[in-house]
Amino acid sequence: MAEEDRIEEGSSSLRLRGRTSRGGGVGESRWVDGSEVDSESPPLSLLDENQDKQGYGSFRRRLVKKPKRVDSLDVEAMEIAGAYGHQPKELSTWSTLALAFQTLGVVYGDMGTSPLYVFSDVFSKVKIESDVDVLGALSLVMYTIALIPLAKYVFVVLKANDNGEGGTFALYSLICRYAKVNMLPNRQPADEQISSFKLKLPTPELERALSIKETLERRSSLKTLLLLLVLMGTSLVIGDGILTPAMSVMSAVSGLQGAIDGFDTTAVVVVSIVILVALFSIQQFGTSKVGFMFAPALALWFFSLGSIGIYNLVNYDITVIKALNPAYIYFFFQKNSKGAWSALGGCVLCITGAEAMFADLGHFSVRSIQIAFTCIVFPCLLFAYMGQAAYLMKFPYSSERIFYDSVPDSLFWPVFVVATIAAMIASQAMISATFSCVKQAMALGCFPRLKIIHTSRKLMGQIYIPVINWFLMIMCVVVVSIFRSTTDIANAYGIAEVGVMLVTTTLVTLVMLLIWQTNLFLALCFPLVFGSIELIYLSAVLSKVLEGGWLPLAFATFFLTVMYIWNYGSVLKYQSEVREKISMDFMHELGSTLGTVRTPGIGLLYNELVQGIPSIFGQFLLSLPAIHSIIVFVCIKYVPIPVVPQEERFLFRRVCPKDYHMFRCIARYGYKDIRKEDHHAFEQRLVQSLENFLRKEAQDLALESDFHEMDLDSVSVSSRDYRIRGVAGNEELRIPLMHDTRSEATETSNQGEASPALPSSVMSSDIDPSLEYELSALREAIDSGFTYFLAHGDVRAKKKSFFLKKLVINYLYAFLRRNCRAGAANMSVPHMNILQVGMTYMV
Repeated sequence: MAEEDRIEEGSSSLRLRGRTSRGGGVGESRWVDGSEVDSESPPLSLLDENQDKQGYGSFRRRLVKKPKRVDSLDVEAMEIAGAYGHQPKELSTWSTLALAFQTLGVVYGDMGTSPLYVFSDVFSKVKIESDVDVLGALSLVMYTIALIPLAKYVFVVLKANDNGEGGTFALYSLICRYAKVNMLPNRQPADEQISSFKLKLPTPELERALSIKETLERRSSLKTLLLLLVLMGTSLVIGDGILTPAMSVMSAVSGLQGAIDGFDTTAVVVVSIVILVALFSIQQFGTSKVGFMFAPALALWFFSLGSIGIYNLVNYDITVIKALNPAYIYFFFQKNSKGAWSALGGCVLCITGAEAMFADLGHFSVRSIQIAFTCIVFPCLLFAYMGQAAYLMKFPYSSERIFYDSVPDSLFWPVFVVATIAAMIASQAMISATFSCVKQAMALGCFPRLKIIHTSRKLMGQIYIPVINWFLMIMCVVVVSIFRSTTDIANAYGIAEVGVMLVTTTLVTLVMLLIWQTNLFLALCFPLVFGSIELIYLSAVLSKVLEGGWLPLAFATFFLTVMYIWNYGSVLKYQSEVREKISMDFMHELGSTLGTVRTPGIGLLYNELVQGIPSIFGQFLLSLPAIHSIIVFVCIKYVPIPVVPQEERFLFRRVCPKDYHMFRCIARYGYKDIRKEDHHAFEQRLVQSLENFLRKEAQDLALESDFHEMDLDSVSVSSRDYRIRGVAGNEELRIPLMHDTRSEATETSNQGEASPALPSSVMSSDIDPSLEYELSALREAIDSGFTYFLAHGDVRAKKKSFFLKKLVINYLYAFLRRNCRAGAANMSVPHMNILQVGMTYMV
């Protein structure tokens, strides 16, 4: 890892190991708040008996008391989200066409290079003995492209996007918004007020959608199954990132075997490895710099494919158009039976990269991807395969090098250069998609924290993850060195592709039933048609497990294990922190001084809780001789949406009475958001949001007070109008901090004489002495500086736990936590201003 990844603390930081805190059971420490009023077992202090004898008995007794209030910030958002219009702009026709051209370089590179190896792999399983073999294989390829990429992805799957984002985790995020299936229990109703949330709940009239929602939320086994399905799909995408560069580059380089004497398999392997190392070495410069020529190069490649295909079709045998008749598929299977079944593994390679149309949707638009595929990619691929089939009708023994043999001799070297460039571009697309999948998994708490470098100031999706990049490079080199043949790699390639497609089919079906509320017959037709086709292909490629198909299964198992262990450990850690929260009664008894000295300054205590006071705060109170005058509990939280607008980033509330000067701040990010700001910018935005919160709070309190003091009898209205207005007023006052000041002003001006004028104290809240005092205290604290309190919480399995749980938590999850990106570096905080304390939770 980079040097900053290894930063644990600065020279001035304080590292304190807290005493073991055990959750649950009798005789174990248990700090609660109002959300656990039903708890009967009295908690013990985190102090031992020796400390109790030294005068800390009162500290222990305070922990036993039950709180009397519910600590919730669900109804105290600072502003209403609907006031901001964050609707995507409608692109003009020329902008859409420009985007469609750009998709050629990013989305379709993998599918565009498939003519390099599809027929050579198909006819390595089936020998060409008659026209039926060629026509049957061509018909299979044509209808596979027409059904999966065109019918399934272009017309159905692309519409199941998450506010313009695609991919497996985007579908999971979309489902998590409509049903509470996320394993991490940190969702709040306030999240649904974010303008980009765009939540449209199932209507009560449609009992089926509500029933599915309730079933998913009620049964934890279904939540786990859904998560495993998503993790499996993501693991297979990462496996694709390993196999795609190896397959594409080797297929392109293998063309030199017939053109240069003595260029054997070893030479192909060596040249392929050199190209792969160079490809991964330049990833650090970013997609925008590496691939500025991608679209023109792929456009030239597709033009070459279509032109050469038409030339071969006219020059050799135009009768291969008969393959449009699907009956030749039946004849192909009737003649070759088992061999035809085995050839399906090669046929599926013609749709490699189809998932990229959905995964890379965030960079483009649905219309641009649809236009590029239907107008350019689809016809060029059809002409390319028909041209190769026409050549095979005349020269059936050229199947091993069909692509380069079918190229006219005068065009060999230009086509070879373009093919090599296209292969590298195809690799680039899957490498970038792998980076995006890992980032989404990290944001949703399903992947260990890694260093992410944003390589573009304009496009937030262009990222670079060094650890993943070098891991992919090493694995690609190993795959090429071991297999030394595109045929064996193709066996592995097919399993990864079909596996991802099946996961997408399952998730889109759930979206159709739960969110779109599609007609049940149509919703079931989707998995019945496309799922059946993909299962047939899967059965064919799984028969090649011993011939290389084990590789993607091994990769998927490895990544699935890593992601599930990380998610499982993170959920247990969060649940332990919720269980160990500090009682609000305990905070009230401590008083506004918190039992210590309050010194000027702002202390930002980072934790993962969205409600309650973290138990780690008690460790700081015990360990430090003084605490800052203003304490802010900061929670960095990712919500299941792509982007959170900047003005809706922070969610503030007050913790304890005013004289405590303690606040909670939840910094909300989408899984596509860039957390690239330095700590100075973060501090500035946080303080500005806190000041706005204080002003808004004072204004709402003044408004509420003045409404109670009004002499409503002096207003000449009927009793009926009075009741209506009274109810409306009470409803507004019930959620004062979720109402936007701008919308209030607008409504007031529109009502005219129907509403009494607001008092001047409401319109000018700066004269409130308590507000002035708090703002001056805030400015004084800002001048004294910021200190970052980091909570280092470990989890350990109890002694009575099962062996498997001990192995996962105590060794595997602990290993991942020790070797992932450090908290200080991940949160972008200055390591010179850190105070860090640790606790161990027993689960």
